[in-house]
Amino acid sequence: MADNEAGKGLAVVTGASTGIGYELAKCAAQDGYDLIIAADEERINQAAAHLKEFGTAVEAVEADLSTSQGVDRLVERITGGGRSVDLLMANAGCGLGKAFLDQDFAEARKVVDTNITGTIDLIHAVGNQMRSRGGGRILLTGSIAGFMPGSYQAVYNATKAFINSFSFALREELKDSGVTVSCLMPGATETEFFKRAGLLDTAIGQSKKDDAGEVARIGYDAMMDGEGDVVSGWKNKLQAAVANVTPASVLAHQHSKMAEPGSGRK
Repeated sequence: MADNEAGKGLAVVTGASTGIGYELAKCAAQDGYDLIIAADEERINQAAAHLKEFGTAVEAVEADLSTSQGVDRLVERITGGGRSVDLLMANAGCGLGKAFLDQDFAEARKVVDTNITGTIDLIHAVGNQMRSRGGGRILLTGSIAGFMPGSYQAVYNATKAFINSFSFALREELKDSGVTVSCLMPGATETEFFKRAGLLDTAIGQSKKDDAGEVARIGYDAMMDGEGDVVSGWKNKLQAAVANVTPASVLAHQHSKMAEPGSGRK
């Protein structure tokens, strides 16, 4: 995959078959970047076909980034032919509803392996490449969920707390390297997340949500401007601010009202 005529280079986006990830990839394509997009489902190929309409080269990689094999496969596709990454948008993630002890542990572990282990594994590989050449931009998709204990989404919220924290630490470590690190922290967004996580019968699952395209644009622009973090939407900014001064026990109770199974019928 050669650089396009605009000379913008290569962008890698994970979790790009639908939702925020697809919209992030669209932002990069519209901005003239060639793309490598990845997801753990066949629909990543359909996403690639749509993104090619913007006139850039697009390569789809179907890989499960909760596994070392999946991450290795993506890294091999990235590094093949000596390509370097200009933008890395680590967006792959998944959630899981219900009380922790009622969850299938294999599914709960996949949330951790996707949201944390696979994400930092990929960033370690690509980030080293960026640091070696003295340039690049990294965007992680965190969440305002990381600011509060997630009753009935306990594992998911905890993984996002990790990502939010990790992004700031990595940004500080790379501050003199030419590599920038940004974190997009959206609130509830209109994607397939709630269906996949089994949250459709909850209050948050049935609530009005932000537009994925608008959320992605906010995050993309923040990354391109080198900002450390961005919370999308004024309601989410307010919620994040309140969470910073509210006791954790209160936040956990409030979250249970949004995410407890059946709360959408109450």
